[in-house]
Amino acid sequence: MRKFTKSNAFLKQVLRTIPLASQTFSKSYLQFVKGQAPLFITHGRGVRVWDVDGNEYVDFINGLLPVILGYQYKTVDDAIKTQLKKGVIFSLASPLEYELAQLLIKYIPCAEMVRFGKNGSDATTGAVRLARAITGNDHVAVCGYHGWHDWFIGSTTRNLGVPKSTQVLTHKFVYNDIGSLEKIFEKYKGKMAAVIMEPMNYEDPKPGFLKAVKDLAHQNGALLVFDEIITGFRYSLGGAQALFGVIPDLAAFGKSMANGMPISALVGKRKYMERVKDIFFSFTQGGEALSLVAAIVTIQEIERKHVIEYIWREGKFLQDGTMKLLKKHGLDDIIQVVGKPCWQVMKIHDAYEYSELEIKSYVQQELLQRGFLWYGQHNMSFSHTRKDIKGLLRAYNAIFGTLRELLQEKRLRQALRGQPITNIFKVR
Repeated sequence: MRKFTKSNAFLKQVLRTIPLASQTFSKSYLQFVKGQAPLFITHGRGVRVWDVDGNEYVDFINGLLPVILGYQYKTVDDAIKTQLKKGVIFSLASPLEYELAQLLIKYIPCAEMVRFGKNGSDATTGAVRLARAITGNDHVAVCGYHGWHDWFIGSTTRNLGVPKSTQVLTHKFVYNDIGSLEKIFEKYKGKMAAVIMEPMNYEDPKPGFLKAVKDLAHQNGALLVFDEIITGFRYSLGGAQALFGVIPDLAAFGKSMANGMPISALVGKRKYMERVKDIFFSFTQGGEALSLVAAIVTIQEIERKHVIEYIWREGKFLQDGTMKLLKKHGLDDIIQVVGKPCWQVMKIHDAYEYSELEIKSYVQQELLQRGFLWYGQHNMSFSHTRKDIKGLLRAYNAIFGTLRELLQEKRLRQALRGQPITNIFKVR
């Protein structure tokens, strides 16, 4: 049995210095079975990572999706090393900024001008500020997750520290329910600056839904912003807007565009992006050269090696195989694999007397013991091989059979060797 002695001891030490012992909620101990999971990674190569206890895993998290090509991907790393000899950041703009901007304009339908940030939150927040500057309005409709800044996180249960005056400006609508958005526009008529949404998460858009959102926003003088932090350079080279054929006014990109290096982009139509020079969207590290060159080479590699086609094909093999196994073991009413093949989510439901978090925790606990780093998603990478995927399917086959028995015999809690995973966003 794999042991996590060093991970657990190091967690206690780190918690005295770093709140949460991680810089990201989704990478913290909250997302793993307490005491029965690795919490610190020392290095990675391809799709394999090693924890502080020396355990090796095939990684199906991949840094929360940025690692699209693989850890230590030679072409990207060589470009970074070459640039490192020239310099990391300068006192003036780098020509690399223009080179990357031109690449984004080439592939992203709405991109006529580009500005860079470091995190997805930078780009989404820049888009909202820009929309408010253009329209003169303050209210925003949101659908999905858009980052840690006040304007969005104030609308969630993690709103501690966000002024009430900011919280009341953001309004949630329901994906694929155009009526829920219409109600927001009716209630705040003439006050809406933007609709910002993930064009797709794990649920496919209903026919005409995205077009209806765009029409409704424009009819009410608001801008449409697509948050393509996840979908960009994963669903297609042009993101979900290219895949679905609905072009927003502005969009935010990040994650997969630099194979793990910290960079994001606010892109959009020229008539709107020209106004970025009038708002304050400015970062010391916005033109940091290592991330710029990593993004350029990553995007070129995605095109050259047909990476998106690969992760869709291999992802479909995994998705289809997982669903067959769920049906085989009579779990398909409890667990579904939803989303596009390039990024899939295990949608788990409460069953018998157990919560979805308890069920998810058991699956995670058993997968970790079999050498798979997993937290309920299939985050596909170009470095995943068919052998890796078949290995995960074999693990699922063994785990699902036992899971069904534990549920039916009401013994699941006894089978959990640690406390279950915690929800990051608490139920109100």
